[in-house]
Amino acid sequence: MSITTNSLQERDKAINWHPYTQMKTANNIIPITKGKGIYLYDEEGKKYMDVVSSWWVTLHGHSHPYIAQRIFEQLNTLEQVIFAGFTHEPAVQLAENLLKLLPSNQKKAFYSDNGSTAVEVALKMCIQFAHNQEKKKTKILAFRNAYHGDTFGAMSVSEKSFWTKPFESMLFEVVFIDTPNSENIEDLKIQIKELADEVACFIYEPLVQGAAGMLMYNAEDLNSLMKFCREQKILMIQDEVFTGFGRTGKLFAANYLSEQPDIMCFSKGLTGGTMPMGITTCSKEIFDAFWSDDQHKTLFHGHSFTANPLACTAGLASMELLLKEETQMNIQQITQQHSGFIQTLSVHPQVENARQIGTILAFDFKTGHGTSYFNEMGKKLYNEFLQRGIIMRPLGNVLYLVPPYCISPEELKFVYQNILEVLDQFKD
Repeated sequence: MSITTNSLQERDKAINWHPYTQMKTANNIIPITKGKGIYLYDEEGKKYMDVVSSWWVTLHGHSHPYIAQRIFEQLNTLEQVIFAGFTHEPAVQLAENLLKLLPSNQKKAFYSDNGSTAVEVALKMCIQFAHNQEKKKTKILAFRNAYHGDTFGAMSVSEKSFWTKPFESMLFEVVFIDTPNSENIEDLKIQIKELADEVACFIYEPLVQGAAGMLMYNAEDLNSLMKFCREQKILMIQDEVFTGFGRTGKLFAANYLSEQPDIMCFSKGLTGGTMPMGITTCSKEIFDAFWSDDQHKTLFHGHSFTANPLACTAGLASMELLLKEETQMNIQQITQQHSGFIQTLSVHPQVENARQIGTILAFDFKTGHGTSYFNEMGKKLYNEFLQRGIIMRPLGNVLYLVPPYCISPEELKFVYQNILEVLDQFKD
């Protein structure tokens, strides 16, 4: 039997292909051996504060004992069953619990396995909704700078960019509009009205466009746009993959809005960051368009691991933790601390456009060249924070914090202090 002495990093480089990574120049892939709370530990024992929640998924910190115990118990009871023709307690309970927290028109839950597929399901629901009623409505409305995922439907409704360029000829038609504000809202309504008869749906990230650089816009203006779309009989898909489960300071971005979407998409924090899962919820009106004796009106979509019992159990456990008074107080504490730190950032000479909603804080590192995903400053900042034991993953020269809810006030102050030190270190 041969024994390898290569490090985990070397073994990884020999066989693995990492996401959003140019492998030729990726020299700092960090081998992580364990996680606890807000910390991750590498194979040499160095610990890192995970203040981006491992791509925005980890709500309660790493290796949470309650979620782990619930998954363990479920694993010894039922680990998987086909969800076509069968059901199980965790899937029923999770859908019941989630729907109670959502806008009152959300009545049905469809399970998938990540944010992109939750969006794919939503788009297929809307297009087939029209098809099942023999209506020709195939255009999609979306915001500029949108990001909804990396599968083909999700790419189609995302901003056309360097990410999607190799596939542009294969993406379907989408009409892109600006996010609403007090100056453009009436023009947007005119533009939408001209297309309304052809539009199957409008998909949007509510209040925060995450991957675009944490771009934020006003709830009042989104409400106005949603109300107009309702009047024009345009279905609305609210993509809460990122904003859901407390990130905005409320349980969902929907809690800032009086208007209700027809469909909602969830993933990321859904299972507390423990297991992959997506959910697409919809109104009774959407569901009823598929309720038929005609088999051809079925929603023909599914995944092998649809409503996996382990993932559903993780979702149930995470939601229990989320709704605890202690967690809600922590979310408000983070929100308040961010609000205070924004005041300091706003007057810093190296900072532009400091912004915040709930536990999400972002700002632009001033380079004189606007913001760009490929800005070289992003790599420099990323590596500097790693040296300081802090995981931040800048979107180019946009820095942001999306910490787990278990972060303490002292730990958050430590991160703020390091941000200020780094800003001064890299100032012009």
